[in-house]
Amino acid sequence: MPHRVFIGIGSNLGDRKANCREAREKLAELPNTRVVAASSYYESEPHGDAKTWFVNSVVEIETDFSPPDLLKQTKKIEDAMGRKRVKGKRWGSRVIDLDILLFNSEILNKRNLKLPHPRMAERRFVLAPLAELAPQVVHPVLNVSISELLATVSDTKRVQMMIG
Repeated sequence: MPHRVFIGIGSNLGDRKANCREAREKLAELPNTRVVAASSYYESEPHGDAKTWFVNSVVEIETDFSPPDLLKQTKKIEDAMGRKRVKGKRWGSRVIDLDILLFNSEILNKRNLKLPHPRMAERRFVLAPLAELAPQVVHPVLNVSISELLATVSDTKRVQMMIG
């Protein structure tokens, strides 16, 4: 039986929307994986060192990959799209960023993979597109729905749905 997974997608370099679209396409091309749904695109004010606004979205996929194997696949997509990782610099600018947000309702706490994504409940730019796709899905640690998390998030960074 395939796993139900939500993946956050973000870009703030180059043609941001085209980068997000390409990442969606590459996820759909993974073996034994299909994109079930995709949110609208949202423009969001950057966190951290980044200066340029991001384009963000979330996709829901069904996949036969395990969490560690799916992480490897998302890293391969990022690398193929030109993602450069700068040691010691988090939240900087990037061509593409793929984050596994939820994997079924699994809770995992490994050094390189934490599920659900540890900061998703604090980020409006994740919760807005995720709530569009799955408002009633319950965060497996906090036991609160995604729509409730969005309604109470303290993140004040601006996030707006893109038109067109």
